[in-house]
Amino acid sequence: MTRRAAIAALGAAALAREARPQAAAEKDGGPKAGAVLPPRVTPMICGYSGNMAKIPYPELGTIAQQIGYEGVDLTVMQGGHVNPFITNVDLVRAVESVRGPGLEVPMISTTLTTIGDATAYAILAITGHTQVHLYRMGFWPYQFGRSFTPTDIPRRLAQVRSDINGLVAYGQRTEMTAMFPNRAGAYVGEAIWDAQAVIGDMDPKWVGYYFDPSQATAEGAVGGWDVALRLALPRLKAVAVQDFTWVKSDKQWKMQMCPMGEGIVDWDAFFGILAQANFTGPLSIHMEYHPQDEPMAMTKDIEFVRKQVQAAWGPTSAR
Repeated sequence: MTRRAAIAALGAAALAREARPQAAAEKDGGPKAGAVLPPRVTPMICGYSGNMAKIPYPELGTIAQQIGYEGVDLTVMQGGHVNPFITNVDLVRAVESVRGPGLEVPMISTTLTTIGDATAYAILAITGHTQVHLYRMGFWPYQFGRSFTPTDIPRRLAQVRSDINGLVAYGQRTEMTAMFPNRAGAYVGEAIWDAQAVIGDMDPKWVGYYFDPSQATAEGAVGGWDVALRLALPRLKAVAVQDFTWVKSDKQWKMQMCPMGEGIVDWDAFFGILAQANFTGPLSIHMEYHPQDEPMAMTKDIEFVRKQVQAAWGPTSAR
């Protein structure tokens, strides 16, 4: 989606957003740190910036505001809005471009799985300095091979634990909290039980969960997602929001992402549990399906999520 296409599609029908003051001014030539936001009573509805991959970051905030997002989950990865190898140039500017129109950047999404990554120090240090304190880590495949033995799983969990310990240690120095994502398939954290075995005794201030109910539903079917969510709740930091259906392809059942509310995720129950737990972290709406009219599809997904939030938390202002 290009900027021209987005603006043309939205036009006068774009959702109006109440402007907020821009982030605090630069101090001594440093990046804009941003003001401390007032406590929220409902989650912040954000757009995963990968949904708007064709929009350059200088225009990201303006377009995201017109579409109707309250904030942006900024991608800091290869192919994302910020190239992790030049974060010292682009990261602060990208955050400021979102804050300028009055939106926030409550978190970034990365592919970091080890502090040994050449980009890790710069990403965490610069992001923390801009007063964005949450980052989604990458994914750890189990790496099952033909010579698999039962000891391979605990060995892999120990490796992941070592990786996360390194990230958390540096995160404490830069005020960055790591978030473990759950992903269906042969990935550590697919069922939350295994992720809990890795981070369960770590300080929840510095490492928590980035929970995706669609991935949890794919793994846990009717009731497993519920148990996984309740296990994650004490250290839940952010939620990835997307829906899916099952399709059969090449004699195998596969996840097919779809518009919000058209899939099999039990959204009423899911948002009800979040509201009961008084969750007010960011909701990052992903759009991994491919509609013909992307701006309209994003607007519909936002409206669906907004109605779910209002129904679960009550008709309270989101700010």
